[in-house]
Order: sequence, then structure tokens, then C-alpha cells
Amino acid sequence: MRKLAALMLLTGLYACNNQKTDKVIDSATKTVAGSSTDTLSYTYDSVKVYSKTPVSVNKNVTDTAKAVVSYPLFADETANKFVQEKVIGLAGKQGAYKNYKELANGFIQEYDNFKSKNADSPESWFEDLDLKVTANYPDYLSVLFTYIDYRGGAHPNTLFTYVNYNPKNNQTLTLDSVITAEGMPLLRQVAEKIFRNNEKLGPNASLSEGYFFAEGKFALAQTFTLTKEGLKFLYNPYEIKAYAAGTTELIVPYSAIKDILKPTPVLSNFK
Repeated sequence: MRKLAALMLLTGLYACNNQKTDKVIDSATKTVAGSSTDTLSYTYDSVKVYSKTPVSVNKNVTDTAKAVVSYPLFADETANKFVQEKVIGLAGKQGAYKNYKELANGFIQEYDNFKSKNADSPESWFEDLDLKVTANYPDYLSVLFTYIDYRGGAHPNTLFTYVNYNPKNNQTLTLDSVITAEGMPLLRQVAEKIFRNNEKLGPNASLSEGYFFAEGKFALAQTFTLTKEGLKFLYNPYEIKAYAAGTTELIVPYSAIKDILKPTPVLSNFK
């Protein structure tokens, strides 16, 4: 029942509607101003692709597969290329497609191929990629990438991750870009204390029961971003908890790790 409830919730939040069209639709929704004239200007755009193959042989059923990519379209083409390549790679299609439209078309092609061999399958596939700018500074861009696809089964596959980018050097901003190498153990120690407090766990409570930490040892989430409140880590479904638990956020205030922060200009945006 918990899996079914999770499926219904995710489907309600992210799944595609049933409106059918054969066209790819591109529509800019709004222009977003940066915090200064040096930040990246962008609009939000999207592509939507529907399959022409109905999910059912019943002619009264018109539902079919749908792929949607909603993304920021930057005035800076270098930033567009960087984010687009990262997203295609995170979707597991690195090198297979050149842009979001090809990615969406590829998903629909996979569905059509599947249906050609499994005409009686009742599953209605969908793929939803949503990108939202969460930080925009001259030397730091953060984009939250939400990826959800459903190809049958108990629930959709989900991934939430941050794409961290420095427009000045066209490089990924990594955790070791802001934390000293010798400071990583302290970061994990501070983060674990905060995690246990958030989860209402004692300092010696097991992290093997109800959690998926390897060997019961606390580990930082694989994805992070910089915020005004501090370093924010995001654990995906199944990363440390059951799917039904959803995502888990953990914020480590800069004040708690000030001695291990690198003197990088990027952090000045958040002080």
C-alpha cells in the first residue's frame, strides 16, 4: 500500500496529462532576471513528445506515452551546452543524443519498439525531466534536475540532483571546490550530528535499522548545492531510505564548518 500511495503521489505531482498531440511543443513561459547584470539571463522552455501508439488496442482508449523536458534556456550558449550535456548524461544517454528534443524522441521510440512486441501490455509510459534554477550568480549556477520515468512496475524511477556550474571557467563546482581535503572527515562528522538530530536519533543509535547506509556508517549524499542557509545535501529515494520515504534534505550551516571552507569567491555569494 505504501508503494501504491507513493506512486499516486508522484504521478499526481509529475506525471503527464492525457492531452494528445503529434507535435513537439516549444513554449517560453517567462524571463527570469538575475541578481546582477553579470548573472545568466534565461527563459523557461519545454519540449513535449507523444507517441502515436495507443496504450490499448481498444479504440476507445486514447492514452499513450509522453515525454516532457522543461528547462531553462540561457542567453549564454556555453551554459546551455554544459547543462544539456549534464542532463543527458544523468538520464543515462551520454553521447546518444545531442539535445533535449532528441532525448524525448528517443524515449518515445523505446516505447513504440516495446509496444510493437508487447501489444497487450497495459502500461502507459511517461518520462518527465524538469530543470529549475535554484541559484544564479556570476560565478555560480545551480539547477535542480528532477527526472522521473515510468515503464511499468510498482512505481516510477526517480532521480533528484543538482547541476552545479561555474560560468566563469565553464567547470562543474564540486564539493572539494569549497571544502579542504583534510576537512572532509570533519564535514561528515558535523553532517552526521545534524542528520541524527533531524531524524531524532541518539548519538549511538544504529544507522543499519531503517536506513541503507553501507555497513551502518553515515555517508554524505551524492548530490549537493550551495544555499544561503549552508551546504544542502539531497538524498534520493532508495539512497538511504525506502522509496516511500521520498527524498531527505540535510543542511550544514557554513558557521559549523567555517574552519574547513576554502577561501573561494563562490562562497561570498552566500555570506
